[in-house]
Amino acid sequence: MARRKRGSDSGLNPAHRTLADISRGERCILDRLDLPEDVARRLMEMGFLPGNEVTPGRKAPGGGARVFRVDGSEVALRNDTAARLYVRRDPESDLVVLP
Repeated sequence: MARRKRGSDSGLNPAHRTLADISRGERCILDRLDLPEDVARRLMEMGFLPGNEVTPGRKAPGGGARVFRVDGSEVALRNDTAARLYVRRDPESDLVVLP
């Protein structure tokens, strides 16, 4: 039986975090998109480019979608899409308060 180490808050490898794993207001940097080319291209047109800062916002009632701030816009993504956008923590940023 596997045991979790004490002090591990999420059990996730920080190198494998996705937008779906990030808490509201926690700034992160988009690392890569693991999506079909047409979907990835559309998201990149909306600002989801590797290296851009993304901040998760509010969730839709029922948990079907979540709003993300990216490149000066707010974009709603389904959880299954957000789970395929890999991110890294922005070491220079703090939590932001979102309305």
